[in-house]
Amino acid sequence: MVNKLLSSLGLCKKAGKLVAGFEAVSDDIKAGKAFLVVTAADLSPKTEKEIQYITEKHLIDHIAAPVTMDEISHWLGRRVGVLAVSDAGLARAVSMAAVRLNEEEQLI
Repeated sequence: MVNKLLSSLGLCKKAGKLVAGFEAVSDDIKAGKAFLVVTAADLSPKTEKEIQYITEKHLIDHIAAPVTMDEISHWLGRRVGVLAVSDAGLARAVSMAAVRLNEEEQLI
């Protein structure tokens, strides 16, 4: 299921609806362009806290995904820990993949 989440993010990238990196994601959130923010499991606690604050302030959904920055790098070609989806439909697809992944991990 991790592949499903990462391939959903890859689809967002191909569609030009994925923003990567803390500064770019922060700018998209503040501009009202982001529908979903995804953070890597090995993101620094400070960065995670800052992103959580920004997403809560702007009422944007935030998923702390159980994937590492290296896994994201393998799928997307860039090592980042903060991603934003700027399309509502694609954000729903990524969110559903993350929920299924979380449910699957709880069963194990």
